[in-house]
Amino acid sequence: MAHTIVSDVCEGVADCVDACPVACIDQGDGKNSKGTDYFWINFDNCIDCGICLQVCPLEGAILAEERSDLQKRR
Repeated sequence: MAHTIVSDVCEGVADCVDACPVACIDQGDGKNSKGTDYFWINFDNCIDCGICLQVCPLEGAILAEERSDLQKRR
């Protein structure tokens, strides 16, 4: 099961992008509800390694489950 970036918690720090071994994290279009950039995980490519969870400095920005209702794609 893929991980999820909670769009309205993400602040666009992007540590997860460089850390992801399969490059499944992309920047969203526009801003989230907080007015910051956000990223999203391609569920089809995520290998559930958990590295994004380890490197993200924001508590609650990434979940260890697939939740499309919390993650904007674009």
